[in-house]
Amino acid sequence: MGAVHGVYLKYVGLSAISFAGYHMVVGNIGPLDPLPAMLTGSEGHRMLATSSEGGGSSIIPLLRFGTATILSYSTLLNGTIALLFKLRRGMGLIGKDLKEGTIPWWSYLLFFPFHVPTIAYTHVHTKMGKMKPYAKPDESEKKQKVSKVPVPVASQVQPGWWIGGCYAYQLNMQWAAVIDLTVEFPEKCRASTKRYLCLPTWDGVPASPEQLEHAAQFVIDAIDNWKQLQQKGEVHGDPQVLIHCAHGRGRSTTVACAAMVKAGMYLDWEEALEVGIRPGRPVCKLNTMMRKNLTEWQRKYV
Repeated sequence: MGAVHGVYLKYVGLSAISFAGYHMVVGNIGPLDPLPAMLTGSEGHRMLATSSEGGGSSIIPLLRFGTATILSYSTLLNGTIALLFKLRRGMGLIGKDLKEGTIPWWSYLLFFPFHVPTIAYTHVHTKMGKMKPYAKPDESEKKQKVSKVPVPVASQVQPGWWIGGCYAYQLNMQWAAVIDLTVEFPEKCRASTKRYLCLPTWDGVPASPEQLEHAAQFVIDAIDNWKQLQQKGEVHGDPQVLIHCAHGRGRSTTVACAAMVKAGMYLDWEEALEVGIRPGRPVCKLNTMMRKNLTEWQRKYV
């Protein structure tokens, strides 16, 4: 979900579904009772209680207690992430290493109610995603029926400029630079790039104007570095730059717009988007926050 409100509702939805599941497991519990009390108070003991008549097994009560604990934790965790999303804070919560792009094992263990649905959703979205080939919005083409095609894991929108999602590593390319905008995924192109920049942001939340300037200059420097290495015979071919987020739609496009303008390819970010990016990757779109940050970046730095 690339749109800001869509992503926010995803987190809210996960929290709400977990809360509903919790109530189904524990039974008749008042909706205003605090979650910790539900697990540690009388209800928690009731779930763990076994029937004294006939020596009933304790397996089912234990399963109920465990399930209720997981669901209550999922409610709190995803609700907290939804709040952090709205505040645009807490990008370091997941523990991603900014230098190497790795996510520690404890993060998957501690934050599994966030990681599991995020990984599953992104996998399905990547495999099943479709897009219409780019067409200029004139009347004749609007009337034509255009078949949708699969969304590539990454698209070369201009020679040497790639925008994609977290599965872009499947291209097995050597990169002059990789910019990673994800909080939620480890970087799998780290070993195949000369320069790496991690700017973790929640899905749908753009980089700040200052981060956009940093990323844009990073690309320029990385391309220069590749050309210097090329003169020494250490690398071959033209420099390739990958800018990616989870799905290759919003966060990555925002940074690419700034970087292309910084490189002198386009006069402003609107031209970079409509002329330089969307013809090569039609699914690229910018939400209101992304457009606002790009406009502010352009005002301050261009």
